[in-house]
Amino acid sequence: MKNSVYILTLCIFLTTSTASAVNLDSLWGVWNDNTQPDTNRLKAMQKIAWDGYLFSKPDSAFYFAQIAYELAEATGNKKSMAAALNTMGGSFYFRGNYKKVLEYLKKSLEILEEIGDKYGVAGSYNNIGIIYKEQGHFKQALEYYQKGLKFFKETGDKLHMANSYVNIGLIIYEQGNYEQALEYYQKSLKIYEETGDKKGMGFAYNNIGLVYWRQDNTEQAIEYYSKSLEIRIDIGDIPGMIDTYNNMGLICYEQGSYEQALDYYNKSLKIQYEINDKRQRGNVYNNIGRIYNIQSNYKKALEYYDKSLEIMQETGNKEGVALTYNNIGSLSFDQGNFSEAIALGKKALAIAQEVGAVFEIKLASALLYDAYKETDQPAKALEMHELYIEMHDSINSIENKEAAIKLEYKHQYEKEQVIAEAKHQEQMALSAEREKRQKLIAYSAGGGLVMVLAFAFFILNRLRVTRRQKKVIEEQKQKVEEQKQVVEEQKQKVEEQKKDITDSIRYAENIQKALLPAEEDLSLLPDGFILFQPKDIVSGDFYWLQHHNDKVYFAACDCTGHGVPGAFMSMIGSSLLDEAVVEKGITKPNEIFFEVRKGFINALKQTQEAGTQKDGMDAVLCSWNKNGTLEYSLAYNPLLLIRKGEILETKADKQPVGFHTGAQKPFTHHKLNKGDTVYLFSDGYPDQFGGKKDKKFMMKNFKKLLLSIQDKTMNEQKTILETTMAEWKGDTEQVDDILVMGVRF
Repeated sequence: MKNSVYILTLCIFLTTSTASAVNLDSLWGVWNDNTQPDTNRLKAMQKIAWDGYLFSKPDSAFYFAQIAYELAEATGNKKSMAAALNTMGGSFYFRGNYKKVLEYLKKSLEILEEIGDKYGVAGSYNNIGIIYKEQGHFKQALEYYQKGLKFFKETGDKLHMANSYVNIGLIIYEQGNYEQALEYYQKSLKIYEETGDKKGMGFAYNNIGLVYWRQDNTEQAIEYYSKSLEIRIDIGDIPGMIDTYNNMGLICYEQGSYEQALDYYNKSLKIQYEINDKRQRGNVYNNIGRIYNIQSNYKKALEYYDKSLEIMQETGNKEGVALTYNNIGSLSFDQGNFSEAIALGKKALAIAQEVGAVFEIKLASALLYDAYKETDQPAKALEMHELYIEMHDSINSIENKEAAIKLEYKHQYEKEQVIAEAKHQEQMALSAEREKRQKLIAYSAGGGLVMVLAFAFFILNRLRVTRRQKKVIEEQKQKVEEQKQVVEEQKQKVEEQKKDITDSIRYAENIQKALLPAEEDLSLLPDGFILFQPKDIVSGDFYWLQHHNDKVYFAACDCTGHGVPGAFMSMIGSSLLDEAVVEKGITKPNEIFFEVRKGFINALKQTQEAGTQKDGMDAVLCSWNKNGTLEYSLAYNPLLLIRKGEILETKADKQPVGFHTGAQKPFTHHKLNKGDTVYLFSDGYPDQFGGKKDKKFMMKNFKKLLLSIQDKTMNEQKTILETTMAEWKGDTEQVDDILVMGVRF
């Protein structure tokens, strides 16, 4: 049973700008200069988010895009609002969360349609089409691509016409119509060559290679892949290199060069991890699993197939899910587990037929045919064999192959015609100076000679290119053999380093836990609970408690960031709070905040200069004298209290405990008497995504929940809060650290 393969393909993500090297210090200078016009500051922040972070740190890009959106919304700049939403969608695209991508792209589209930005609308059509295509919704994807292409044709925008041709070709390609797909790819390639767009040429060469590979024309496939890889390495097209390395790996696999194939796959994976690109990782895992399967290392093969299936399901890639089910089914078949192979084959076939993926239907029907035959089910085996033949004929029809050859010659002919036309014009100019009676003869002879020379030049050039490509491939093959041992050693080092890093973070977790109040310390409070759920191993949120001079001080703090950076900040914050209360004897919460702010600024050397750290923490700090008086101060985070069945909110000061770009104002001092229940919390609980519509929990729902559980004990309240959040979150990833403190006086 021949196992299936996943081929990496091309998607062009249209944006408001393209990634390039930027001077972040200069951009931060513009953003922090309040004398600059709002439009300039918005452009600077958009470039920070897009050019500075999107392609390397998409989660940071989302954060900065949010900042740009807030200013754009406050100033009524709808075009910048749409651009920020587009960047937010892009951040989820590179993280593989297609559901969130569509949410933000459609919000951006609504604004662009409202303001009549036709060019932006067309770009959004194309972007939304890409996401539908990635999810296997070919019909919707084609609809959006064609809307975008119509506009680009009307405006004469050739570059984006070419991009649209490629994306439409991808859909047709997945449906098995290679003749028409090649037509679209050749149209795009012609425009890219005319405009000198090397990145587009790399895309087109790669996709044309894919068609030849699907038609078992390995020689032509290698030729186009080599062209693509040469261009992509030359211009530093990182995502494109990921695709082509994987495709070259597939060729090596088919030629039996498994070690060389693994080398290409690992090169692809390395780049994906470096730029945190999850989109194609499932494809590479599938291909690596396939190698281990054919080597009868079933345990290792299943490990990689399971990794692939997890990512395919997470990103909503139905075509990939069908392919992975088929791969696991093939593995079960090879191990003699025919009933499991049939169950998985059925799943693969149903999904492939749902999205119309011809290649995956062919693979699933082949698996089911073999499995039914082994289990003595001839009628079902015949049905699957007929389906396989139908799909096989569709993919490898003579018409398709002939059309591919015709289109190749057509493209070469058009290139020759351009050369010939230039020579022809030159010959006409020379002929005009000759005698009139020799004009016709000279023109005909000269034109014929130019055509012969042009054709000869073309043939010689093709031979030279072919030799150079063969030499490159031989050199690469030799380097792979020489570096095999080095790669193995590096792999072992990486695994050791990964273990060391994880162990270090685990040890940091123990240190951070040691800094948190112990159980006996919490007993100093009259009656309460603490709900603490870090997003990662270590946390940027922390709770703090100190007993000093007959007063109990307690706080809920949310430091900048989460994970390891947030944990460092939490340790600094906890230490500064202890220092202010115990060593310096400050008693009022607002004055303690002011002192801690100075400590952050001094410790992190924060200044007004662009590029310096602006980190600190948002926090709620309370002081209780055990006689019934509660004093507190709020930095960005509010305090909720429930009194006589009514929930009240004390608004926070709009400044952090740390460096603030505006004036360093004193914090407000608040005071209340006993008899109330108060809640201190970070923004993690109300900001968590979940529910049927994958929306934020929201502050209003958080308040309703607290009010509804007031008749419960504090321990029961904690349990209800935990259960509610778990049900709300479901399978959605936790987006931030969660911290809630409740105290009843």
